[in-house]
Amino acid sequence: MVPSVLIIDDEKHTREGLQQALEEHYDVSVASNADEAFNLMEAQEHDVIVTDLRMPGKSGLKVIDKALALPGRPVVIMMTAYGNIETAVEAMKRGAFDFLTKPVNLEKLEILIQRALKGKTLEVEVQQLHERLDEKFSFEGFVGNSPKLRDVIERVKLVAPSKATILIEGETGSGKELVAQAIHQASPRSRSPFVAVHCAALPPTLLESELFGHERGAFTGANERRIGRFEAADGGTLFLDEIGEISLATQVKLLRFLETKAIERIGSMKLLPLDVRLVAATNRNLEQMVKDGAFREDLFFRLNVVRLVMPPLRERAGDIPLLLDHYLKLLSAENSVPPLTIEPGALRHLQAYAWPGNIRELRNFVENAVVLRRGGKLTEFDLDPKFRGEALPAAPASPPPAGATGPMANPLSVEENEKRLLREALLKARGNRTRAAEFMGISRRTLHRKLAQWPELDVIDR
Repeated sequence: MVPSVLIIDDEKHTREGLQQALEEHYDVSVASNADEAFNLMEAQEHDVIVTDLRMPGKSGLKVIDKALALPGRPVVIMMTAYGNIETAVEAMKRGAFDFLTKPVNLEKLEILIQRALKGKTLEVEVQQLHERLDEKFSFEGFVGNSPKLRDVIERVKLVAPSKATILIEGETGSGKELVAQAIHQASPRSRSPFVAVHCAALPPTLLESELFGHERGAFTGANERRIGRFEAADGGTLFLDEIGEISLATQVKLLRFLETKAIERIGSMKLLPLDVRLVAATNRNLEQMVKDGAFREDLFFRLNVVRLVMPPLRERAGDIPLLLDHYLKLLSAENSVPPLTIEPGALRHLQAYAWPGNIRELRNFVENAVVLRRGGKLTEFDLDPKFRGEALPAAPASPPPAGATGPMANPLSVEENEKRLLREALLKARGNRTRAAEFMGISRRTLHRKLAQWPELDVIDR
């Protein structure tokens, strides 16, 4: 799409000359005064407006005000024969992109228009990114309806607009960072940085520099000044994951920030005031660590202003089908493969499984299934043995016909039961036929005969 430019100037030869110079690369409109320009601006959206400052009637400053109030927010370039600093400052304060003096240098004008268009494109991309982040980390982004999860969401809604420090507790993979992101996106800081630091991933000496930054020469190898994560998060949110892993020395510095809202870079004695909201997370029992002397009590109380506890997946088993469906759709689309269907028998096993890795483990399971199976159906016999070791609730079965005895009383025929047991034995033996025969209590020859009868079972990887 060709970018559109509106030129506003009361001098006919100026506006027509600029129109002729620019119309080869742009869709150019012209207006002789501000009122005429306002009508054009209402009727058509423009990417860039080039306006004279002094015109009969309304000045170019009024054009800036009008342009920046429009939904598309065109970029405004001011031009005037009165190129004094006061005029330029006023135009820039009003929101002008840049300033040109007459007679206009066409080469410079084209450079400014190109810069303005690039800036406008970047602004749109940033806005779209924020919208996607708002959608991804909104409260609707939480998948599940369990009471414990809904309770966390309601508390997040209450605390997000505040400045309170928040401590999120929960097992690894339970979604603590997702909660921190949601808090940030629902807060007045959502257009400022969200900076995450995984404390357990860095040794204590590096973590301190990573958080607080350092001055040049502060220690061996500090060849230049480094801005830390606290400074990078100024105006926004700093998320400290696994905060129970930080050293006592770093805990002292963190406590000082919470008390003073300022930091010192390593190697400096100058306090740097910062506006940073702190959200911390841990999979450890900080209260027990305080008793053991591994975590400062005063820091714990500073962090524990608002406490949120993410429930493990085993405590929200009712959400597992929703999560599986969510990730099946998401990961099938991401990997451009046909959707995979999970059969009811497999779903029962997956709901009964404890999921020690929580949502992270569930997501990895779904991605593995989506990528390797590429559509089709996932049955209970396709599951890894670890998913089949939990006790299962009794499956609903149709009642046998009245008076039925023997095999008819069983919803599966003798052949189907034998076939199922053989599959189970092969899975348990990981394809080792000798061991599978032992599990079945039959000879290896009998097992071979059964596999010849049911060749579809002889697909277990060895």
